Amino acid sequence: MKPIGLIGGMSWESTAHYYRVLNREVAERLGGLHSADILLHSVDFAPIAEMQAAGAWQELGEILADSAKRLEQAGAGLIGIATNTMHNVADQVQQAVSIPLIHIADPTADALLADGFENVGLLGTRFTMEMDFYTGGLKKRGLKPIVPDVGITDLNAIIYEELCKGVVSDRSRHTYIAAIERLQARGAEAVILGCTEISMLIDDDVSPIPTYDTTDLHAKALVDAAL
Repeated sequence: MKPIGLIGGMSWESTAHYYRVLNREVAERLGGLHSADILLHSVDFAPIAEMQAAGAWQELGEILADSAKRLEQAGAGLIGIATNTMHNVADQVQQAVSIPLIHIADPTADALLADGFENVGLLGTRFTMEMDFYTGGLKKRGLKPIVPDVGITDLNAIIYEELCKGVVSDRSRHTYIAAIERLQARGAEAVILGCTEISMLIDDDVSPIPTYDTTDLHAKALVDAAL
């Protein structure tokens, strides 16, 4: 098993989800008392979020590249960035290390295509929904992402002001369900939970269309690569 180098803390709530899934998957696949070999660098999210808001992506790339190099030097055999938004600097991080970076969008696209979906809704931070780094990758795989045409500010605020702090409310759940319903009305056959915290609010039990949890899919892909 290759040690999994995980860049986390963005937020720590979703990184805790990664830790559970990584260990659960290894235990299920190898049996017995097996668990995941993980090297975790969990950053302080406050300055990261401030730099995101300021558009300081080059500097953010340098921070995560340094994190990846530290994990590689500590013995990691592969790298995972435990957040969708920060995959905006994935290329910069990959260039800094000689071990593979497992991109969060790849297993998501794989799962959607395997299930026969093409028109897919995308929910996430405003950066993920509005910038090309994520939707562009989905389009290259043959998918047709649909992002909200209203309410992006509210959806983004729920992530940063509530979910990243562990706050889960029915009001916010209904806001996300309404957003999914609008995406469905515009042709979305399924929806990508394209922020690693959204699964705290939404799953298939409450969504009107199938959901694809990027946290779960990414963690499983990391285990695939490690094994």
